Amino acid sequence: IRAIGLSGQMHGAVLLDAADNVLRPCILWNDTRAHTEAAELDANPIFRAVTGNIVFPGFTAPKMVWVKRHEPAIFDQVARVLLPKDYLRLWLTGEHVAEMSDAAGTSWLDTGARRWHADLLAITGLGVENMPRLVEGSEVSGRLRPELAQRFGLSEGVVVAGGGSDNAASGIGAGVVRAGQAFVSLGTSGVLFAANDGYRPDPATAVHTFCHAVPETWHQMGVILSATDSLNWFAGLLGDDPAVLTGALGPLQPPGKTRFLPYLGGERTPLNDAAIRGAFIGLEHATDRDAATRAVLEGVGYAIRDCRDALAKTGTKIDKLLALGGGARSDYWLSVIATALDTPVSMPVSGDFGGAFGAARLAIMASEGVGSEIAAMPPIARVIEPNKALLDDFSDGHARYAAAQAAIRGLT
Repeated sequence: IRAIGLSGQMHGAVLLDAADNVLRPCILWNDTRAHTEAAELDANPIFRAVTGNIVFPGFTAPKMVWVKRHEPAIFDQVARVLLPKDYLRLWLTGEHVAEMSDAAGTSWLDTGARRWHADLLAITGLGVENMPRLVEGSEVSGRLRPELAQRFGLSEGVVVAGGGSDNAASGIGAGVVRAGQAFVSLGTSGVLFAANDGYRPDPATAVHTFCHAVPETWHQMGVILSATDSLNWFAGLLGDDPAVLTGALGPLQPPGKTRFLPYLGGERTPLNDAAIRGAFIGLEHATDRDAATRAVLEGVGYAIRDCRDALAKTGTKIDKLLALGGGARSDYWLSVIATALDTPVSMPVSGDFGGAFGAARLAIMASEGVGSEIAAMPPIARVIEPNKALLDDFSDGHARYAAAQAAIRGLT
């Protein structure tokens, strides 16, 4: 082993004192307690102007304002703020380091210039001295501590790469590193991810514009907070396995009367609404298990379409998608997405082409001095084409979904 790559969930606030002791449990990416603080920061135009993004409640900066307001004794002890994977890096190397793709989700990074912004930090009561050193994801961030190398039976000097956020590392693993390439990830959250060769923010769309994990590259994301989370929640209500529910559906059906809005914990793109909640609408005596399951899959598919439409407003065009994540094991779900977006969805051959593979590729880049040319797209096992006979049905279904969304925003 010559190098180690890192990847992890974004936005979490790991708060350390001067002795690197953790001061409180990490506030995670899907925790929206700081919605008031996020709105206050977002009202200051400097944040969107510098970061290229809305200040979402799940981002790191509003969480720090929340801690300052509600846990002042903790805030007063904060010497350093790390992101989750970078706390692991600290343990591995003894160094406080972050990389660009993860740092872009804090609301403290000048995303175009790829550096911390002192004014943004000052607004939240912090300074650049409270932040880790920044590297690119494909650069060396440090080396494995000698005592750990001995403990693991490794040679001294093992490189620890900068690594990447979970989504950026997935992009590296899937070979989505050049303009025009994109993937859809159906995990706990849902992500529509497109690589860009330039910095093209448009915060009003609620699209995330972040640094990629390789130099001089950015990416855009539409993010929904409950993708497989929606299916798992519904399966839990029925006491059944999600794969059993989706496996019983057969070929793609036209959308039924029952609609599902997948806002179980608020929503990001394009709504930026931490308070909105989900709903089943159009339930009737004829709504059985399969009909309700289809409604859940369709609701997530329509939410992904909303993300695609938001990205399109920034000028990003997506002609085909690579499918990743646990939800991609459902052909029915991929058929829903392909048809709802009228976009072919490619399934890679079996294997891990996600974040762990991307982190390994970043480790190779850091240790061998090579670039993103090694991040090739995986071989494709099959392509799920849109069902042309059902395009109008799914467009009508999306229109009904949008109407239901507008109706419930004032009720939840």
